[in-house]
Amino acid sequence: MNNKWDIAIEPLSQINVTSNSNNEPVTICGSHDSLRCIGVGTDAAVFQSLDVPGFAFKLYAEDKKAKIKIEEEVYNILGQSPFFSTCFASYDNCLVLSYEAGQTLFDCLLQGIHIPKQAIKDVEDARVYVREKGLNPRDIHLKNILLQNGRAKLIDVSEYVQSGNDFRWEHLKQAYEEHYHIVDGKSVPFWLIETIRKWYNRRKKNDSSYDDFMNIVLRFTGLFRKE
Repeated sequence: MNNKWDIAIEPLSQINVTSNSNNEPVTICGSHDSLRCIGVGTDAAVFQSLDVPGFAFKLYAEDKKAKIKIEEEVYNILGQSPFFSTCFASYDNCLVLSYEAGQTLFDCLLQGIHIPKQAIKDVEDARVYVREKGLNPRDIHLKNILLQNGRAKLIDVSEYVQSGNDFRWEHLKQAYEEHYHIVDGKSVPFWLIETIRKWYNRRKKNDSSYDDFMNIVLRFTGLFRKE
C-alpha cells in the first residue's frame, strides 16, 4: 500500500544536497516545480511538497546520511509531544516529518517578530522532557526553534544521542534575558546575525568564555549595551 508522501519521493531524487566545511549550510543543486525549500542546515535541507503539503522532507547530504536512522530513532524515543515534529518514515537519503508552520527564531530576529518569554519557557520544558526520555538536548539554536502562535517547537533532534553540553541554548537564553529588549520588534540585519554566528563558532575553537564573546559583540555593534 502506498503512503501519502510517496508522490514526493521521485521529485526529491532530482535534488542533490552537499555539505560544506566549517559548519556552513549545505549547498542545494537541482529543483522541482512541486517542491519548495523551507529550511537549510549544516547536514540537510528541508522541503515541502505542494502535492502533499502536510509533510516535510529532510534531505541529507551524502556524507551525512548515517544520521538518518539515528534521528529517526530519536523521534521514536521522544514519541508524541507538542515540543517536536512527528517522524513518519525514513528513506535512504531523507526523513519524512510532519510539516510545521511558523518562523524560526532566526527569522523572527530578521523580521522584527516579537519572541515571547513563553517560547523560551517552552524550550526549557522541552529540554526537561528530552532528559526524561534518556536523551541529551543539544544543538538548540535560532534556526532549530520555530515560533508557532507564541509557542516554541524544536525541529532538529539529530544530536540528542551525543554526550556533553554545547551550551548553545544556555548562551542564547542568557542573551535573550540580558539584551533582547534592545532589539525587540526591530529587524536585525542578516549580515550582523551571520557575523555573530561565525564569531560564536570561532569562540569555541579559541576556548574563550561567553562573557568574553559578548564583550566583543558589544564593542563591535554598540546595539546591545546594558542599561
